[in-house]
Amino acid sequence: MENSNVTKNVSEGVGTASGDQTALSIAQRIDRLPMTRRMWKILLVVGVGWMFDAMDQGMVSGVIASIGTDWELTTGQLGLLGSAGTLGMIAGAALSGMAADRFGRRTVIMWTLLIFSIGSMLSGLAVNYSMLIVFRFVTGFGLGGELPVASTLVSEYSPVKHRGRNVVILESFWAWGWIAASLVAYLAIPVFGWRAAFFIGAVPAIFAAVIRFATPESPRYLLQRGRLTEADTLVRNLEEEAGITYEGETLCDTEGTKPSMLRSIGSLWSKEHLRATVVLWVIWFGINLGYYGFVLWTPSFLVAQGLDLVKSFQFTLIMCFAQLPGYLAAALLIEKIGRKPVLTIFMAGTALAAWLFGHAGTPEQSLAAGCLLYFFALGAWGCVYSYTPELYPTKVRGVGTGWAAAFGRIGAFLAPLIVPALYALFGEEQGFVAVFVVLTATFLAVALVVLIFGVETKGKSLV
Repeated sequence: MENSNVTKNVSEGVGTASGDQTALSIAQRIDRLPMTRRMWKILLVVGVGWMFDAMDQGMVSGVIASIGTDWELTTGQLGLLGSAGTLGMIAGAALSGMAADRFGRRTVIMWTLLIFSIGSMLSGLAVNYSMLIVFRFVTGFGLGGELPVASTLVSEYSPVKHRGRNVVILESFWAWGWIAASLVAYLAIPVFGWRAAFFIGAVPAIFAAVIRFATPESPRYLLQRGRLTEADTLVRNLEEEAGITYEGETLCDTEGTKPSMLRSIGSLWSKEHLRATVVLWVIWFGINLGYYGFVLWTPSFLVAQGLDLVKSFQFTLIMCFAQLPGYLAAALLIEKIGRKPVLTIFMAGTALAAWLFGHAGTPEQSLAAGCLLYFFALGAWGCVYSYTPELYPTKVRGVGTGWAAAFGRIGAFLAPLIVPALYALFGEEQGFVAVFVVLTATFLAVALVVLIFGVETKGKSLV
């Protein structure tokens, strides 16, 4: 089954000439557009907030390495600290997806970013371990709620020929956030302490929330709610900017609805969406388990291999720069060869890189393998964020994307706990190898699921 109810070929009934009198739907009019200045602005504004979100997540790895010494925390306590934010992300993703289908993408993005920013600031003010756990949960709630809704908004605004690439570009802002976080960890934490990292991460996020008031609502969402006039106005503005004059009738191919949240969740497991839901939940769980199994612990892994804390931050920063060509490669390939092959290749590449990192014998080998690991893993993340909203129709796209992300974050929660468990079971040296054997198997399993059960969405219009 190719999910024909979710996506359809763009060529069906789409006029291409200026002034075409053919009756078109909002989706068809969006899909025939080129990328306009307004679309790039939306992508940039949403991406800036995405970058600051990444800064917070990226600094956690540096904070974990620093705060363990400051507060004399055990490995288990450090693992719980890394998982606290993830628990918040689970709750945030599940609730925000439902809220986005009911109240709008733009509204949810603004509120979740504000929650994230406040949580980050409070984390810097925490006076004990318990307070920090609570504030990291709040931060995670905002972060987890924002990301799937932001990718949904960009996906719904993008013409079909640019949709996959645009979401990968959005995800690439994550790399710049991690690079900034690595610079903070390398330059600021050793001098000013870990609290400064949270303060630095919170201030620009508040500014990004203000910017987002200029972000318009998704026309596809407005149409789903029966607000045809507003959706038509937004699309006409895009057409005017692109030099397209449309005077034909606008087809309203959907009825305005105010979906029941429980009914929306239940529909994910209906015959119509079952395949998409199962495949996405496996992908999200696997990539979260694998990614957070190494990324939060990278400085600590390097310290355990004999590097000092400052040198480990330096190596981590270099690895973060390897994310950029990973995103670029994914963005270039996703509209050329499709979502399935790109995601399969990048997940398999991540598995190979994880194996090499786990068996590296020198710091130089660790650095090289780590760069490959970040290259493939973050390229894969871009594909996942691009692929997910394409498998659901507009009426349940928010809840479908949100719950896939929420289930995936369970893997992110378990990942930091698995590391100390494997260390305790096998000892430090063999435990390190065991961690990356588990990660390799996880990434390979996801690649096989995508290859065998995934549905290709390249060149198909969102409905």
